[in-house]
Amino acid sequence: MGIGTYLALASVLFGIGSAGFLVRRNMLIQLMSIELMLNSVNVLLLAFNRAYPENHDGQLFAFFVIAVAAAELVIGLSILIAYYRIKKTLDTDDATLLKY
Repeated sequence: MGIGTYLALASVLFGIGSAGFLVRRNMLIQLMSIELMLNSVNVLLLAFNRAYPENHDGQLFAFFVIAVAAAELVIGLSILIAYYRIKKTLDTDDATLLKY
């Protein structure tokens, strides 16, 4: 498979993730959409690493993206749980409480 196939797959995944983040109002769905977008970036990084095997920068950056995604997930889930305990809902339309 060529790099174009991976580019198409990553574009579709990123499009689904961005549409899910913009359309849905549930915080959990939005967190999963962000994770999907980060995974599409990982697919691209590893595809470029496969195209240029003498350089391992793609794998290195993918490792850092995975670490950032894990940290983002932990912080996001802790905010989500705290918000759910207060409001008993996960809709972002009611999230004006987090402003203050």
